[in-house]
Amino acid sequence: MRQLFGTDGIRGVAGTAPLDAQTVYAVGLALAHQLRPEAIVPNVILGRDTRESSPWITNMLAAGLRAGGAEVVSAGIVPTPAIAYLAKAKGFSAGVVVSASHNPWEDNGIKVFGGDGKKLPDKTELEIEDVIFRHAMGASAPDITSLKPVEDDRSLAAEYVSFLLAAVPELKITDQVIVADCANGAAAAIAPRVFAELHRRGGGNITLLNVAPNGRNINENCGALHPTAVAAATAERGAQIGITFDGDADRCLFSGASNNVINGDGILLMAARDLQARGLLTGGVVVATTMSNMGLEAALKRSGITMLRSTVGDRYVLELMGRKNAALGGEQSGHILFPHLATTGDGLLTALVVLDLIARTGKTIEELTSDLKVFPQVIVNVKVREKKPLEEIPSVAERIRAAEAELDGSGRVVIRYSGTEALARVMIEAEDEGRMRFHAEAIAEAIRAELSV
Repeated sequence: MRQLFGTDGIRGVAGTAPLDAQTVYAVGLALAHQLRPEAIVPNVILGRDTRESSPWITNMLAAGLRAGGAEVVSAGIVPTPAIAYLAKAKGFSAGVVVSASHNPWEDNGIKVFGGDGKKLPDKTELEIEDVIFRHAMGASAPDITSLKPVEDDRSLAAEYVSFLLAAVPELKITDQVIVADCANGAAAAIAPRVFAELHRRGGGNITLLNVAPNGRNINENCGALHPTAVAAATAERGAQIGITFDGDADRCLFSGASNNVINGDGILLMAARDLQARGLLTGGVVVATTMSNMGLEAALKRSGITMLRSTVGDRYVLELMGRKNAALGGEQSGHILFPHLATTGDGLLTALVVLDLIARTGKTIEELTSDLKVFPQVIVNVKVREKKPLEEIPSVAERIRAAEAELDGSGRVVIRYSGTEALARVMIEAEDEGRMRFHAEAIAEAIRAELSV
């Protein structure tokens, strides 16, 4: 079992374990140690989001990497997928992003990509943890105030912008009115440049919201955790499309003119049918996760497309896609994977692909998702003090079995721990909304009784 790495890197409250100065320094040392057998002098590219703590964590991480014999370059404030792209495109040994994605500003995190632009396998993360605990934690971290800031190479962000625009070379948004919420996060540093170039190409009316980060307002009542905000703004401004990014811009959600939210399931449906129509949907397969709605599975089936499910986490989606040679995969949360374009989920790339799809088809986003009939779904989050296997707790296991027995054939029960927070997530989907909510709360209450903080 990994002790530091979750489903999306190392995450916690900045300044406290595992994001205290000592551990951050040790992560840098251990990563350099892990890379040295592959390169005499590993070179690592760093990026960060807009959180108040991101600069010092980046500087401490760089100090550890350098002490371990690695060279370090910084791309500055950029989306997480920018580092994945640049790591592969520029031949870096690894890429590291300092970000806690959609979490509040007090949190932060460390995400690591290999030189192939992909998140590290679980096995590699375990090996890094072993070095951290056996060796690196014994090395004294330098004083934060003594650290020299890592100088940002602005040309790297420019290369990422060029990559995004090259992915949709024919895109013009001449007649579109668009609202985009940048969550006061990493997208705020890149989206204005991308949309300015699109405007130069062919006009369009683009309004960018939440592009004034101050270190503490990232994700605050905005971004992918608050998609109804951009949906309302889209309707109020008479726009056809709303786009909202999370704090590190590796995912996005949409809205249409009628104040409706379109999540990752809707994006997968649009993209799958478009790829199928162009003969690019290899094997007629799409990979989603256990959290995707049954309605998506039904809509894809009507188009002759098979939907497979992986466990939650875009790395696991990508792994299953590789095994099945799938051209499309993603999560309901808005992580969408286009392996012919990028190695990881990219919110800005997804936004451009969908805008291109809309421009080519001449259809509205509502028309493209009109037959996605969503089964009622409820998700109850329960704060827990530990992540004990739920099947080992008799009262919880009994409640789960009861729900599965009653909903058999007419619903789904998915219970899992968050990979990034101290939460148990109870998700139930069913035709009967009353029974769905009853079972969800019953299971949540059983978890609270045993594991509540």
